[in-house]
Amino acid sequence: MEENSGERGRLPRLHLDELLEELQVSIDAVRTTRDRVYSLFEAVLSVGSELDLPQALRRIVEAATVLVDAEYGALGVVADDGTLAQFVPVGMTQEQIEAVGPLPTGHGLLGELIRHPEPLRLAEIARHPSSSGFPPRHPPMRTFLGVPVKVRNEVFGNLYLTEKRNGRDFDDEDEALLATLAVAAGVAIDNARLYEQARSRQHWLEANAEITESLLSGMEEPAVLELIVTHARRILRADMGALAIPEGDSGTLRVRLASGAKADRHSGLVLPRRGTFVGAAADAGKPITSSDIAHDPRITAGPPRWQGLGPAVATPMVTEDGVRGVLLLARTDPLAVFTEVETAPLLAYAGQAALAMEVAQRRRDAEQIALLEDRDRIARDLHDLAVQRLFATGISVQSALRFVDHPEARERLLRAVDDLDETTRIIRSTIFGLRRHSEEATHRSLRVRLVGVIEDVVAALGFTPAVRMDGLIDTDVPPAVAEALEAVLGEALSNVARHACATSADVSLTVAGGEARLVVLDDGIGYSEESPRYSGLRNLEERSEKLGGRFVVRKGEAGGTRLEWCAPVT
Repeated sequence: MEENSGERGRLPRLHLDELLEELQVSIDAVRTTRDRVYSLFEAVLSVGSELDLPQALRRIVEAATVLVDAEYGALGVVADDGTLAQFVPVGMTQEQIEAVGPLPTGHGLLGELIRHPEPLRLAEIARHPSSSGFPPRHPPMRTFLGVPVKVRNEVFGNLYLTEKRNGRDFDDEDEALLATLAVAAGVAIDNARLYEQARSRQHWLEANAEITESLLSGMEEPAVLELIVTHARRILRADMGALAIPEGDSGTLRVRLASGAKADRHSGLVLPRRGTFVGAAADAGKPITSSDIAHDPRITAGPPRWQGLGPAVATPMVTEDGVRGVLLLARTDPLAVFTEVETAPLLAYAGQAALAMEVAQRRRDAEQIALLEDRDRIARDLHDLAVQRLFATGISVQSALRFVDHPEARERLLRAVDDLDETTRIIRSTIFGLRRHSEEATHRSLRVRLVGVIEDVVAALGFTPAVRMDGLIDTDVPPAVAEALEAVLGEALSNVARHACATSADVSLTVAGGEARLVVLDDGIGYSEESPRYSGLRNLEERSEKLGGRFVVRKGEAGGTRLEWCAPVT
């Protein structure tokens, strides 16, 4: 009886211990649930407090990995074509990311979640039919949990979590917590996008206003181009920026400006439109992007220049007259791809900058035309008034000589006549210089080109030669002879500057009798047959022989050197 009563006493105690253990388990479960709810609450607050979109995306992934105790996490942003436009990984070092190679584009298991935006939980990634394996040097991953992230009921992207710590599998509770976080993430992403769009719009408007003001205030074009690139780099956080300008009708683009990382590889390059990133943007007429510019298949021309750069965007600067340039931006971070939200304002920005450049160019053209018209008026006044009056004065003085008997007075009058002739030649030379720019606006005539040759050597001579041109120079001289005349005049005046020690020179070009005759006379040390025959003189002689003309260099009648070069023009 006593033994039976002892057994009955122990049984209640055993049931009580079991109940206490079950109660402790329930309490622990409640505590765990409470802790995870707190963690979820903290994660929601964390992702909701960030307004910078790139930082918001990274914070969402970081919060998700902590919430479900995962070793690796990522957020993939889905593009319109069903691929991944952006991939934000967490848990891998930069060295690991670079070792793995290009970022995922939405194939395999990641594509399964894109095609079917529903929560997906796996104990073994390799066993899923859509799994295509991992690239070489990729960290091993076994367990998987993925949920879609929706913004205003549209799929923005997907959260991917792998490798739950301590070798465990993801459970229902992990899935529920992650789905809840995804809802909060969608709201946070929407807020960040709206904030970024508003801030971006303000930055672009301010940049356009500064560029327009700078152009219209007379800032030089190179400085404005630098301003365009600088603003775009700053607003889009690009590490390198470049601006390419079309080279006339040659079909090529010259990189007029490059700044930032690796800029020295791009500055000054002349690139074809076909086979280049900037050319593809110019042909497309809209912004184009690349997630990895160093391996973009559209780039087949030009020297190697993209190493160290990753995502890139190129935008044409379009006006009604066509493409005025292409703005290129690139980043060194391979993960920082240019999103559609970022690049959407670029076309308007580039077009506004191009329009401002066009307006400024037209204003400069109008100012230049007014200046040239003013120069032409001055030239006409000099020719019609000053030259004619000097000529008339010279004739009057010469006619008065016959009334002067005193030798010294006659000599002074003759010198005065010579001075009037010299002044007339100087004024005529000035007239040619004034008309040069006016004629360049329509076509560069031979007269203008020869005056340009003379002006180019004035600094070396130390004086301005007197110039006289007679005959139908711009109509009768064929191109080959005109080209030779430019070279001959340049070489002749260079010889005067280098060897003659002259203080004055006369240049005379006459086109008459089917012949163009150029004479250059200086008052220097003179030429003799014993003087060395410089290679330049031999070149002048060869030019005349090829054209069937003649070349003579000898001592001038009053000293100095007289160079005569002739060629037929018929």
